[in-house]
Amino acid sequence: MVFSSVEFLALFLPLFFIAYLATPSSARNLTLCCGSWMFYAWWKPVFLLLIIGITFAAWFLGREMSRAAERRERQIMIGGIVVILGCLAWFKYANLLVRTADEALASLHTGPIPWTNVILPIALSFTVLQAVSYLIDVRRRTVAAEPSFISFAAYLDMFPHLIAGPIIRYSWVDKALIERDLTFEDMSIGARRFMLGFAVKVLIADTLAPVVEAAFTLTHPSFVDAWLGNICFAFQIFFDFAGYSAMAIGLGRMLGFKYPENFRDPYLAVTIQDFWRRWHISLSSWLRDYLYISLGGNRYGDVRTYTNLLLTMAIGGLWHGASWSFLLWGVIHGAALAIGRFWNQRGLWMTATLSYPLTLLTVLFAWTPFRATSWDGTLAMLSGQIGLNGFAISDQMVLTLRPLLIVWIGVAFAVVFWPAIKSRFFPRFESSGEWWEALWPIAVFLYAIAVMMGHQTVPFLYFQF
Repeated sequence: MVFSSVEFLALFLPLFFIAYLATPSSARNLTLCCGSWMFYAWWKPVFLLLIIGITFAAWFLGREMSRAAERRERQIMIGGIVVILGCLAWFKYANLLVRTADEALASLHTGPIPWTNVILPIALSFTVLQAVSYLIDVRRRTVAAEPSFISFAAYLDMFPHLIAGPIIRYSWVDKALIERDLTFEDMSIGARRFMLGFAVKVLIADTLAPVVEAAFTLTHPSFVDAWLGNICFAFQIFFDFAGYSAMAIGLGRMLGFKYPENFRDPYLAVTIQDFWRRWHISLSSWLRDYLYISLGGNRYGDVRTYTNLLLTMAIGGLWHGASWSFLLWGVIHGAALAIGRFWNQRGLWMTATLSYPLTLLTVLFAWTPFRATSWDGTLAMLSGQIGLNGFAISDQMVLTLRPLLIVWIGVAFAVVFWPAIKSRFFPRFESSGEWWEALWPIAVFLYAIAVMMGHQTVPFLYFQF
């Protein structure tokens, strides 16, 4: 079940909120926990056991750490992290390792390895990162171990962010787990965020999907094909994932939780460092606080710092998916971060007029292996982007460019760059009034529902990660 589906909007969500609002405040964590498990079990009930198992392990180990001596506490934390990451490694990377081994064996004219593909459970990647951050925070004394399993499960398995984030830290919600108010203001603000997130997901991200699919399946894309597909994917993944984050933040607000923002105009970033302060903020801050700093950060000289940046982003790339092309995406960003740090440390200066397009081009080039997910597909798109396959648009791409789709590409461009357009051309622009601010999201939401009913439900891109 996904947020942009009839089952969720017409069945699960209204029934859950009726139960949640009818539950006494002291028992709402139980209702939230049970509702979240039912939401997850809708996909594959058997994998709910895995999610509950990881949840119980993190909760139990956190309790044990709070009672253990210093040395024993560290051993419990390391053991717990190894086990939890081991679950992720098995389900996410076993197929990749077997495929890689088969390719190596094929060159030796042997193999393949007898193997049945392992299914990757949805939500596992995000659940694991949250569980790991919780154990580390308990070890660092940033948070106290949660005494109630139900409250901890309500945090870790909360359905708004369960499937695709944001990556919520326990310290962000620990007080709300104990006591939270459900106000009309929070409900209305949350509903508005949910409706807007739903609209951009369905109307923009899903509409751009056919163009992206057509471009990335061409064997010899032209310059126009490759860049049109690449730019449309940049818009698609932004509105898909930012839309999900907005929906999650809105639902959390309606439940009494205030999640931090996960996106902040990332395509307006003037440096690659600035990009990662704006894009998937919960992940970039997680990588910084729990991986980069744990590797030593910038405490041991320049060479070690650049190595840590590369390694952190490479691991971040592999976290996104079981493909070596994701590793390439991470390495590109790690190298760009290292180069940017080297540039700044040497006191070199670059105007925003030059640094902005360089940053945007780096981000766009990096999206190519991220979307292609194979070496052959990546090389085909990159060759098209540098003009090796000619420049004219192909017939296949022309067939996908319906008039309404071109309109939504324009809308996507306007929304992404509106802050820059407003500051440059409409500095005194003001909202037209509260009644319009309240009504237009409802109108767009209803239109998006009508569009959704007319086509098959499109899963969120980050479900596969």
